[in-house]
Amino acid sequence: MQQEDDLRGLAKVMEFMRAISIIFIVVHIYWFCYQAIVEMGINIGVVDKILLNFQNTAGLFSNLLVTKVFAIIFLALSCLGTKGVKNQKMTWQKIYATFLGGLVLFFMNWWLLDLPFSPIVNMVIYTITITAGYILLLMSGVWISRMFKHNHMEDVFNVANESFMQETRLMENEYSVNLPTRFVYQGKEWDGWINVVNPFRATIVLGTPGSGKSYAVVNNYIKQTIAKGFATYIYDYKFDDLSVIAYNELLKNIDKYKVKPSFYVINFDDPRRSHRCNPINPKFMVDISDAYESAYTIMLNLNKTWIQKQGDFFVESPIILLAAIIWYLRIYKDGKYCTFPHTIEFLNKPYADIFTILTSYPSLENYLSPFMDAWKGGAQDQLQGQIASAKIPLSRMISPQLYWVMTGDDFTLDLNNPNEPKILCVGNNPDRQNIYSAALGLYNSRIVKLVNKKGQLKSSIIIDELPTIYFRGIDNLIATARSNKVAVCLGFQDYSQLARDYGDKEAKVIQNTVGNIFSGQVVGETAKNLSERFGKILQQRQSVSINRQDTSTSINTQLDFLIPASKISNLSQGTFVGSVADNFGEEIDQKIFHSRIIVDSAKVSAETKAYKKIPIVNEFKDENGKVIQLEVKVLSSERIREINEAYHTRSIALDGKGNPYISGGNVVFRDERDNAKATRHIIVDALQYPKLDDPELMKYYNCVDVTMMPEKVFSRADEFAHVTRVVMALLGIGGQLSEEEQKQADEKEIDDAKN
Repeated sequence: MQQEDDLRGLAKVMEFMRAISIIFIVVHIYWFCYQAIVEMGINIGVVDKILLNFQNTAGLFSNLLVTKVFAIIFLALSCLGTKGVKNQKMTWQKIYATFLGGLVLFFMNWWLLDLPFSPIVNMVIYTITITAGYILLLMSGVWISRMFKHNHMEDVFNVANESFMQETRLMENEYSVNLPTRFVYQGKEWDGWINVVNPFRATIVLGTPGSGKSYAVVNNYIKQTIAKGFATYIYDYKFDDLSVIAYNELLKNIDKYKVKPSFYVINFDDPRRSHRCNPINPKFMVDISDAYESAYTIMLNLNKTWIQKQGDFFVESPIILLAAIIWYLRIYKDGKYCTFPHTIEFLNKPYADIFTILTSYPSLENYLSPFMDAWKGGAQDQLQGQIASAKIPLSRMISPQLYWVMTGDDFTLDLNNPNEPKILCVGNNPDRQNIYSAALGLYNSRIVKLVNKKGQLKSSIIIDELPTIYFRGIDNLIATARSNKVAVCLGFQDYSQLARDYGDKEAKVIQNTVGNIFSGQVVGETAKNLSERFGKILQQRQSVSINRQDTSTSINTQLDFLIPASKISNLSQGTFVGSVADNFGEEIDQKIFHSRIIVDSAKVSAETKAYKKIPIVNEFKDENGKVIQLEVKVLSSERIREINEAYHTRSIALDGKGNPYISGGNVVFRDERDNAKATRHIIVDALQYPKLDDPELMKYYNCVDVTMMPEKVFSRADEFAHVTRVVMALLGIGGQLSEEEQKQADEKEIDDAKN
């Protein structure tokens, strides 16, 4: 009740001041239009005396503007205390226009009193303008009180509440990875830093394809760790995108290492640019558990569905069999034949020979007891199923390139050996992922054991597209590698992908044990999980209620997500959210970030253009040390014509109804030539070394069509194009071409090969 009485009292005061303002206007017109009023016979003697006294004592009417100013002052005071019903459609532009119009009409009309008309006419015109001006000024004053001052539409995405101050200091140490950023806070852009001061607490980089996780984060991780003298392992899913970066960064920073590191590459696609390494080297296999782990890694990479079925009979049986074979090769002649290719070849022997040999070793009897029971019990079908479960997937890996790479010993996998530091890049191929992943998984599992030891050099393990390969023991590595100075960086698209390929339990361990996290655009459960991880912040909320009499505004605060899932789902390319871990003495108050990582694209582009290619490691040579050359026999023109005619067919052309097509009374024939196949046949005939139509060689490549042999032997497109060009030129079929023509010819040859 008291509040209502106060409001009524305020309203009366405002009305009184507005009345005083109107009185000043009336008095103003009476004084300055006095002649017209006298002519109208309306003069009042008492009023005249009062006004004369005001003039004599205060000079109120000495100037035309004085009374007008007093009128406006009292009008403004009355408007200040006016409470109007809020109107969302009211705008400042409308108020300004009305106010300016009122000022012009109210103050700029003095000259109307001097018009060449009668005093009465001049007074009428003057009164109308001053009244109109006064009304417009009154309207603008009232409208100000009706303005909707709490306009929520200015920040529809709640950016102001969800922006926060981030780290602006550059915090470097001998291990750190530092990324420059730009973020928005309080409506302005700030330059900041993401400081991964402790990379040994593991890092994961999330983001949908195209979010920029490799370009902005993973590439920088490679560059900065190499620049700080880390021994490095890189899993390059799309070889050689990351490997070229690592190679060139090593060339620039070779002086940062106390002991000059060696650069190694594992690449099954091009053995010439690949070193050789035996992942089941007998030197590093202490007992049969190492063999079991290797077998486990191989089979789970070949059969990703088995990850979810660990412990099942038909999952464990082939793994145990493969482990027994690996351990047999380890103990036979002190591991002389302990390689992965020998394992595959041994497994493909008749199972009677396999079990006869294996059971002759007492250390393998317990491992083979289920198989021997099935064999002696006459359960041949069961036994065949157990063996086939291992044999069939492993048979896919029979490849000369893979065999070559995995039987050598150019280096060992102890990458962070202080006396022999190494940079190792292991390349995969998306087109042959199912074949290569098992072999590459062996390297990974061995590296995990050998790297994670005390007293070794600081090292980094960088794996992009983690779900494409089963990395056994990665969860334990993350949990235990910090004390051994092993920095793990894992890149993948989202948590669901990780759970699909690694299983829910292992995926959860990986998610929950990493200390540093970067996330570009992700959606669904991953976005929700991250939003919950980043926590909540105190945010301001406003609500406005408008009725016919009054407007009420309420402001409250509440805890809400710092970075909502919806915002993570709509991040721009190059923009990341995440958090970092800190150290004792290097505390980071604001560990969470939401910013755009700054990458100097022009500088990166210039560096990329200047990059050197990974050098050729192997020039395949004969026993005399000379590079093996192609031997080409010149074919006669008759033989070339004969081959071309063999791939020429002539058939009757048919119309749309399937009837012979007749033109001019004659049957039309259709000529078809398979030029690509004819070209490949000519290459087979012309090449004397290697002899592509050799039966043993064709059997080795599992090829029955001789015209497919060039593609099998020269598997790389550029190699095939080169061989085709050389052979055709020697036969006089192809001439000398310009550089551009040669490029086009190569592309055509590659396309023909694919066809």
